[in-house]
Amino acid sequence: MIAYAPGRPIADDELRAHLSEALSRLDVQGKRILAIVPDDTRTLPMPTVFETIATAVGPRARSLTVLIALGTHPPLTEDGLARHLGPHWRSFPKVQVLQHRWDEPAALAQVGTIAAEEMEAISTGLLRVEVPIWVNRAVLDHDLTLLVGPVFPHEVVGFSGGHKYLFPGVSGPEMVHASHWLGALITNPKVNGHRDTPVRAMIERAAEAVPTPRVGVSLVMRGPDLVGLFVGEVREAWAEATHLSAEVNIVWAEQAYHTVLSIAPPMYRDLWTAGKCMYKLEPVVADGGKLIIYAPQLREVSVTHGKWLHEVGYHVRDYFLSQWDRFRNVPWAVLAHSTHVKGIGTYRDGVERPRIEVVLATAIPEEVCRRINLGYQEPTSVQPEALTGRDGVLVVPNAGEMLWRLRSGEVPDIGRL
Repeated sequence: MIAYAPGRPIADDELRAHLSEALSRLDVQGKRILAIVPDDTRTLPMPTVFETIATAVGPRARSLTVLIALGTHPPLTEDGLARHLGPHWRSFPKVQVLQHRWDEPAALAQVGTIAAEEMEAISTGLLRVEVPIWVNRAVLDHDLTLLVGPVFPHEVVGFSGGHKYLFPGVSGPEMVHASHWLGALITNPKVNGHRDTPVRAMIERAAEAVPTPRVGVSLVMRGPDLVGLFVGEVREAWAEATHLSAEVNIVWAEQAYHTVLSIAPPMYRDLWTAGKCMYKLEPVVADGGKLIIYAPQLREVSVTHGKWLHEVGYHVRDYFLSQWDRFRNVPWAVLAHSTHVKGIGTYRDGVERPRIEVVLATAIPEEVCRRINLGYQEPTSVQPEALTGRDGVLVVPNAGEMLWRLRSGEVPDIGRL
């Protein structure tokens, strides 16, 4: 394995050199190579990575395909692809770019099944359901797959990256729904930033069913800067990246805050993705406190799942579990997102009590916010500069990738199911 983490930001020319060296060691001559990469809701130097892979692998390979792991996110537009992959992305004639379509059966192939009994064991008794393992057909149509992407603390699986780019990155809907709901059952504070979780075990089990050989290219970012590159066996490269990511992407707070202003970056274009501004800061909001997602540019609840979310709204986990017959047929990833944004809380005797209040200061109208059971604040009334430095108030620019935790080690808890 090649590991490069110099303890400072890595310049683009260094990234090209070290990534080219790692790729030069791979046996790609005359083979069909697939590179699975994230979409534009993740921070990484994607143009440099794309061009380096195209240059180092393309000439030696029989073919090179880049598959964007959208999960259930909408496809990128032509302009979006140019911004994400770089202005020269069409300059490599041997490189084909595809975008995953989770909702097109013809794009998927089944490679196995996780039996209900096995899921029960993996989930420590939380979820007993059979999960078919569907993956994008392109994975099976190639001789080697590169899993390329950053490793951040993550609300569903613990840390992103590695085989998560297969499941649910380029998987079918069953894996999307089961993995997200399992993470929601455990709850965000107990999953986020933990390396070995039941959801990670589920993903690794699904990956065992994929016959195509794989290599991991795991990157670690600190804000806009690349600080680590790990290339090798997928699990090993990912594990090394998690150690560094835990050091640079977890902020240890000395106190809980009664008000947190979480400022969403422009790469989050709907609440489905901007929800990360809640997930990464929930642990440091005091009981009874308030978290404001500040995103004046944000107009959509969810491009893909908006219909369901407008119907279901945002609620704590136990709201759904206490009325399971009513909600069991709602897509589970929708329920998971709903509970993650609302945060942990209780539902007893017909009364829902979230631990904290979540407020949207966005272009989503107040009437919609109230109807989906979230708070509302007029975005023009928010003044980040005036709030910065106030006692008990935390203002976080570019939220969504850095995980905040209390140094005391206390994790908000509503009890185990």
